[in-house]
Amino acid sequence: MNNQTQTSDYQNTSAQEIEKFSQHAHEWWDEQGPLKTLHQINPTRMAWIAKHADLANAQTIDIGCGGGILSESLAKAGALVTGLDMASDSIEIARTHAQATQLNIDYQISTAEAWAQAHPAEYEVVTCMELLEHVPDPASVIHAAAQLLAPGGVVFFSTINRNPKAWALTIGAAEHLLKWIPKGTHQYDTFIKPSELSAMARQSGLEVIALAGIGYQPWQSKSNPFVVTKDTSVNYMMACRKAAS
Repeated sequence: MNNQTQTSDYQNTSAQEIEKFSQHAHEWWDEQGPLKTLHQINPTRMAWIAKHADLANAQTIDIGCGGGILSESLAKAGALVTGLDMASDSIEIARTHAQATQLNIDYQISTAEAWAQAHPAEYEVVTCMELLEHVPDPASVIHAAAQLLAPGGVVFFSTINRNPKAWALTIGAAEHLLKWIPKGTHQYDTFIKPSELSAMARQSGLEVIALAGIGYQPWQSKSNPFVVTKDTSVNYMMACRKAAS
């Protein structure tokens, strides 16, 4: 694996957000721990990604990869994966777990902006899941994702809508009442409406090709209670394509 660290003059990061996830770095792969929800939602995301992109031998980059939950699933699906994150503790966990599972994933400590400057148009697939609401300037990450894409490539975003229902379910219920995720994980004012995300995507030269919500249906499966729905009022995913040259 390549352990080179990429740097840039522009750091679109929040030290508070990095520390927030670094605190749980050692628990990334505990499927019953504080990051349990990420493990439960991962198969649903993967199925939706695979529906809209051919992952076999696809040069793929996972922006905000954390401990590598999605990155490993992408690699197992045949993608050639690079994972980016600014939390060095999480990257170390991701590298160790990939080695233990004999997966060849190139994990890097880098911002999307820095990596895009050095590797423009190198990737057929870009994923950026649950990151946009954790950075100071989401439009900058979206622009970097577009830069990273080769012509005809597809980028996948997931984030949280901004409305009273989204606050009630993701902060009120998930963080405080049910304690599914650590308190303080989300800040309401950083949530992004689908109309805002699609506008930022278009400004970066991307075309929205698919939009879907993620619903919680525990009666379907205890291990995989999340499903793709048409309801984008809370959690949602968006797929965008870069025009072919």
